[in-house]
Order: sequence, then C-alpha cells, then structure tokens
Amino acid sequence: MDERWAIAPVEGGGALLVALRPDGLPAGAVVRERELAAAVGARPEVTRWVWRSTPEIYPRLLAAGVRVERCYDVEAAELLLLGHEGRWGEPRSAAAAWARLSGKPVPPDPPLRSTTPGEQSSLFEIHEEPIAFEVLLQVYADQLRRHRQAEYPERMRLLTASESSGMLVAAEMDRAGLPWSAETHRALLHELLGDRFAGSGEPRRLTELADQISEAFGRRVRPDLPADVLKAFKNAGHQVSTTRKWELERIDHPAVAPLLEYKTLYRIYTANGWTWLNDWVHDGRFRPGFIPGGTVSGRWVTNGGGGLQIPKVIRRAVVADPGWRLVVADASQLEPRVLAAISRDPGLMEVAGDSGDLYKAVSDKAFSGDRGMAKLAVLGSIYGQTSGDGLKNLAMLRKRFPKAVAYVDDAARAGEEGRLVRTWLGRTCPPSGSPIDEAMLEGPSEERQTDARHARARGRFTRNFVVQGSAADWALLMMAALRQSITELKAELVFFQHDEVIVHCPAGEADEVALAIQAAGDLAGRITFGETPTRFPFTTAIVEVYADAK
Repeated sequence: MDERWAIAPVEGGGALLVALRPDGLPAGAVVRERELAAAVGARPEVTRWVWRSTPEIYPRLLAAGVRVERCYDVEAAELLLLGHEGRWGEPRSAAAAWARLSGKPVPPDPPLRSTTPGEQSSLFEIHEEPIAFEVLLQVYADQLRRHRQAEYPERMRLLTASESSGMLVAAEMDRAGLPWSAETHRALLHELLGDRFAGSGEPRRLTELADQISEAFGRRVRPDLPADVLKAFKNAGHQVSTTRKWELERIDHPAVAPLLEYKTLYRIYTANGWTWLNDWVHDGRFRPGFIPGGTVSGRWVTNGGGGLQIPKVIRRAVVADPGWRLVVADASQLEPRVLAAISRDPGLMEVAGDSGDLYKAVSDKAFSGDRGMAKLAVLGSIYGQTSGDGLKNLAMLRKRFPKAVAYVDDAARAGEEGRLVRTWLGRTCPPSGSPIDEAMLEGPSEERQTDARHARARGRFTRNFVVQGSAADWALLMMAALRQSITELKAELVFFQHDEVIVHCPAGEADEVALAIQAAGDLAGRITFGETPTRFPFTTAIVEVYADAK
C-alpha cells in the first residue's frame, strides 16, 4: 500500500503533517508535532514523504538518526515538469509554482546558497520565505495532474520518483563523506611540488620549472599567464593559438617539456593544493555537496571543491578506513548500451546483451574486426562526428544497425528544427532560443552564430542528449536500487559521477556490495527501459586506495 504523507517544518523545530489521498489532497486533519524527526520516526508505515525541498528537511532528519525510504521533492519535480512543458528556465520554487497556479505574479527563484567548505549538507538550497502548508498541498496536487498530461505519464512519474530518490542519496553521501587521508595528501603535495618558499608560498618545483621555461625563451616568462606564453612562442618563431597540450606537443622548442609539466602541477597546486585540503577535508572526509540533475542532461555536479574532477594522482589520498574497503564500480561502455536499449535496434541489442567488450563485438559485426574504427563510429554517431572519416564510419554503422543510427539522427533533426527532445523517461532539453539554450551552444567570447550554424550545433547537442540523458535516467534508478539493497549493511554510498559509484564498507561486506551494485544495474535496466536483451555490466574493483581501482 502506498501511504503518502506531506510534511513541512515550522519555526521552533516542529512540523505540520497530513495523510494524503491519491489525488494529493489531505485525507484527514493536519497534525502539528513538536519535533520534526520524531514526527517522521514515529510513522514507519509512511511509504513516501512529500515535502517542499529535500535539502530543507532531510539533513536535519539524518542528523537525528532518522532515515527516509522514499520522498517526493516538490521543487525537484517542478523543475522536471517545467522542462517537459517547454518552459526551461522559469522559476522552479514552490512559491513560483503556486503563483503560476493561482494566476499571480511569479517571483524569481532566490539565489542558491553557496557551499561552505567542510559543510556536511551542501546541496543547493533555495532560501525563500516559508509557504503555507495548504499552498504546498495544492502545488503537489497540481503536479500530479501535470504528470498525467505528460507524453508518457508512467515514465514521467518514474523520472520524478527517481530524481527525488537521488536527492536522498546526495544528502546521505554528503553526510557520510568520501574517506580522505590528509596525511597522504600532504605527502603527495610535497612529493609533486616540493617545499613552499617562505613569504611567497610558491612551491619549489613550480619555481624551478618557471626558471627553466624563462631560460629556454631567453627572457622572463610567466607560465601561469597564457598570453605571456603565447607571446614568447611568437617571438621564438612559433605561431600557436592556445596553450593546450595537444598544440604545444607539436612544437620543437626546449620550453615545451617544462611548460607541460608546469601546467599539470600548477593545476594540482591551485585546484587540490594545501589551501584546498585545509578548506575541504575535515575529520577524514571530503564533502563536496552533490547536486542531482545539476546539468540539463540530468548528470550530477557538485556545489564546491571540484568533487567530480579529482586528478588521478590525488586519488591516492582517497583511502578507506582501517578494516574497510572502497568498492569502485564503473559501468562499462554505458552510453552505447543505452543507445541499444532506447533505439530497440535488434542488432545492437544483441551486441549489448553480452557483458564483454561492446566495441569488439560491433567491430566483428560491421568493421571487419577493427575495434578502433568501430569505437569511433559508435561514439561518432552519439556525439555528432558525421564528417570526413566519421561520415564513412557512420554509413557502415547505419548499414548494420539502422534503427540505432536513425534514433540519434531523428533526435538531431528535431533539435535542428527547434523541437523539444526528451530522454527515455521524459527529461526534456531546453527549448530553442531560450537563454540556457543559447548559453549551451555559444561560447561567451564567440560572435553570435548564424541561424544555420546554431541549428547544426543544437542538432549535435540533442543527438547526444537523448543518449546521455537516458543514461542519467538509468543511473538514478541504479543508485536508488543500490541504496535500498545495502540498507541492512554498514556500507555507505560515498561517491557518484556519471557512470561510476563508490561504496565504503567493512572488508567483510565488499564482495556482497560488489554483487549488489551489479544487481542494481540490472534492475535499473529493466525498470528504465523494460525487458530488452541489453545488459549493463560493471567493471568493479575492491581496493583500499581509490587510485588502485584503475
């Protein structure tokens, strides 16, 4: 039985709550409780809590030792519903939803709360005045109605439920934190960068490399200033437009090697150096503030600390607690497998039904065993590499897997024509011409694109959106299933990015956790895409140090 209750905190630490009917309206009288956590903890029969915002309530419940199985996040749902209705970018707060519903002026969303380094709960929080409990209930009931009007109502309801579950997972991961050895991190920085000079604080190795670079050019050059580097190369007879690695490696000049090393180390120094360590790692944990659905495709981001850009060398500082292990699982070749599932291409589903190397299987079917060519063709079809050799490879792929290629071609065509494109569960791309659409397709320093160029750029985006976004749909359900399956263990979800998950657990639970991850991936595949031959295997490692996983 699906027993839903709505709840809202009130000043002084109490809460208002009420049982709900299937249409979202109250099934009885509103109850006022003196303690939020006690109100939730005393009602284990509730299968789903309906509330305005997970960051508003759930961290407080976790701090009190109360865990919620399921929730419905009204503001997360509003964001999804606005996108589905082609209204991307409109205010998504509960107050804004009520204003639209009641025909009143719509208030802008308050600014997102910035993350404080070391903070345990740092999900995006919108600071706004509390809305009346009755208003929240009216907004929720209207959202249920709007779900029924969606193109595929059941899928849209599933997307909203999984997004709400992702909000719970994010809050729990921020509370648990990624295990981090500050001692190991400091040793790494000393090994890579050397001592810091008194006064300036500059690391010794960066200073040495800067001197080598200047010596190679015959004059003082600031390697941390790209304009200075480009000018130095120009004076030395080398015309380069950027300081990117691929372009510098083509130049025969003695400054290149120390410059490339400087760039790598400078990135570590500025992004994950001593200041970062002092700000972000506390009590042996790193908590970056995970944000579910932080991108238009549904992929997660973090609200601080560069949590999804941990350099490989710095991963040596991610160390399990004594007697514990890190179970690091990476979904293998996820996006091509998702393309097989959403396109229903018989040939590609057959290939994706094997847990082995998908690109090798594709090459055996269509590219005479050339795995490299097969990989370029598959990824080119998803990311829009459809010119030159990419066009030839795409033609070969289309001949063998016509429905798969047609699926992304149709998405690209829809994007070029300015139509809305949806993921498998219903997450929707921004409408053509919207501010966020313009921001995605045009760099800030570029002149405005012509209509034709803009259409092609939008087509490349929507071609990828349907696959990457549907992969994000699957990942949400995988996380939800995994969260439920390890409830009775000591294991904790501590990290997630795109297609990789890390669980921190006692050594004796590691094998069970690894099996649970694969089972969650299998279940998510069936729930998301229905019964298809496609499989979603993981490459899993049980390690003490994150860097040892790959």
